[in-house]
Amino acid sequence: MNSRKAQLEALDRLLTIMDELREQCPWDKKQTLQSLRHLTIEETYELGDAILDNDLQEVKKELGDLLLHIVFYARIGSETGDFDIADVANTICEKLINRHPHIYGDINVKDEEEVKRNWEDLKLKEGKKSVLEGVPNSLPALVKANRIQEKVAGVGFDWEQPEQVFEKLKEELAELQEEVKTANSAAIESEFGDVLFSMVNYARFLGVNPENALERTNKKFIGRFQYLESQARAKGKRLKEMTLAEMDVFWEEAKILGGKSQ
Repeated sequence: MNSRKAQLEALDRLLTIMDELREQCPWDKKQTLQSLRHLTIEETYELGDAILDNDLQEVKKELGDLLLHIVFYARIGSETGDFDIADVANTICEKLINRHPHIYGDINVKDEEEVKRNWEDLKLKEGKKSVLEGVPNSLPALVKANRIQEKVAGVGFDWEQPEQVFEKLKEELAELQEEVKTANSAAIESEFGDVLFSMVNYARFLGVNPENALERTNKKFIGRFQYLESQARAKGKRLKEMTLAEMDVFWEEAKILGGKSQ
């Protein structure tokens, strides 16, 4: 691995390149915080994909893309006189020091859960009126549900056992089924949302990240369906012309080839 000196030199090199691009490249000159925003979100999802695939070389590349965006935003901030990369780094350093009194102060903690509770208490002391203020409005709903539940659990608003959460899930499923009988679409949507929220909560108690779990299933389904498509083409058939029974043969083959976990 690179030495600390080499790491700092690499960051300095990136800052220099960013300055040169901002001053000389027509595209880079035009960018604003707003124009970069959607690109940053896209890069974040690409990093997430690489992590799920456990492709460490791709993780390295995607981290570089995100680091470029951070440096880019900091350069724009320096042009307006609002902040620069040193301000960005020092701000997070101060936050980390303040949020870890068990490392940089005289607070003792016994486990990870106590660290989380202290973290949320400290944020309230910093002026936040709600522990949920730190949950971005633009998060995808599944991710947001997970973060909401983690936040409130951090201040003690939580179930005690997984069995309690599972019972709540069954209760919500029963309520959904009752609304399905009424054919009231608004009520069905509301109860379906409650079921999903309970599923996310249960996943948390099982130690499962629901976003990762669902994305792995998405990838698994895509792989199996694309195998089905390729086998149909190899036999000169169109999916629309095949029966479900015929398609299911290839689907089962895909499951065997990919393994039960794939």
